[in-house]
Amino acid sequence: MIRSLFLASCLAFAGTAAAQEQAAPAPETAPQAAAPAASATASTPVGDVTRGRQLTYTCQGCHGVTGYKNAYPNYHVPKIGGQAAPYLVNALTEYQQGIRKHPTMQAQAESFSAQDIADIAAYLSSLK
Repeated sequence: MIRSLFLASCLAFAGTAAAQEQAAPAPETAPQAAAPAASATASTPVGDVTRGRQLTYTCQGCHGVTGYKNAYPNYHVPKIGGQAAPYLVNALTEYQQGIRKHPTMQAQAESFSAQDIADIAAYLSSLK
């Protein structure tokens, strides 16, 4: 039952993120952004901390649990708050590509765009 609720929450989150992307109009004549920060590569978008905070709401379901354990007591859930942005971008991208194997994280990451991942990494890396 807990797993069903969590999966339903993940699917709802994925739908919300997709709806936010569709609702946001693309700027027609946006000026070119300055060179990306040193931690971002040329192919990695610059992250938005505010948007990242919204996108990480469901991450707290596992990563916000005291002691960093999830419903499966033998599985250690890593601390993601305060991690370096490049590490987080790499981890989420590897889950998205199936390089890292964890069904829940793969499902979450598959719903993210490159901008979503950059925003999530920007927010989580800003936490102390």
